[in-house]
Amino acid sequence: MPLPHGPAWRNRWTLAPLTNKQSHVDGTLSDDEYAWLVARAHGGFGLVMTCAAYVSPEGQAWRGQLGISDDRHDAGLRRLADGIRELGAVSSIQLHHGGMRADATVTGRPTVAPWADPERGVEALSTSDVQRVIDDFVRAAVRAEDAGFDGVEIHGAHGYVLCQFLDARKNHRTDGYGGSLDGRSRPLREVLSGIRAATGPDFQVGVRVSPEGYGITVADSRALVEQLLVSGDADYVDLSLWDVAKAPREPDVDGLLIDQYLDLPRHGTRLGVAGKILSAQDADWCLARGADFVTVGTAAIIHHDLPRLVAQSPDFVSDPQPFSRDRLRQEHLSPTFIDYLAEGWDDFVA
Repeated sequence: MPLPHGPAWRNRWTLAPLTNKQSHVDGTLSDDEYAWLVARAHGGFGLVMTCAAYVSPEGQAWRGQLGISDDRHDAGLRRLADGIRELGAVSSIQLHHGGMRADATVTGRPTVAPWADPERGVEALSTSDVQRVIDDFVRAAVRAEDAGFDGVEIHGAHGYVLCQFLDARKNHRTDGYGGSLDGRSRPLREVLSGIRAATGPDFQVGVRVSPEGYGITVADSRALVEQLLVSGDADYVDLSLWDVAKAPREPDVDGLLIDQYLDLPRHGTRLGVAGKILSAQDADWCLARGADFVTVGTAAIIHHDLPRLVAQSPDFVSDPQPFSRDRLRQEHLSPTFIDYLAEGWDDFVA
């Protein structure tokens, strides 16, 4: 699948940026994390993406998170980019800052966000701090390009810092980074335009957004997605729907959530969807509805070669949960990753 910048993807299957906690304490790549990701490149995914990687030291959200904020991260990143490319997949690293969801017990630094929350020990970012965080995203993208990655994805979803800025309930900043949707989306847009200006013409830039929740209405997210598609700064937009077949939370919005976006003109930018895509039929349904690609999490965990299995059988359905630890180890998950899944989801690990 061709995109405006960077290499074409060999198919429309992309690996979701899945938290796995397998990195070293200092954010450097581990052998376990390398094995997990390279196995998905070997398994046929068109785009293989890392977990969310922190761009600023104070933005780290969990222990064992991959980092892209310091020179010490470079060697592992180069190794990973090379390993993914050698197996025919396009490589991407997701750029992330936790904002108020960062873990101060891990970072040893104050937690910062678009607004202060004294009860939670959260300090408000000053205007210069906001600009510094934007610059950290841009510098991380340049670091990724220098390491040999084909591209990056900006994490603008799931209540992390760029998504926090989009929260209409709480972001009442008056410095141009709050209030109206144009102000609330400005940090995300400046990250994207800054990366596009600082990287080469063959570097691929994507962005993940949450279409609802986190103080974001469907109307606002549709307007934001439309703006991102028009801008030319993003090669693709990835909608994190949680369930591609769900209805919107807002009762006055008709139809399925997915359908609020797939009619938008693309202007060459690709638009993908994620959420409970567990079979070939699920993927075909999304593509037939107008999605350009599908992003897969659970099915990619239990089937490192999911795209190959689907190509072999149009009736393929992912194995049902829960999964044994032995089976997960066979799919190149380390004990650390398996423990994380067992702690976070009651029905994932048998």
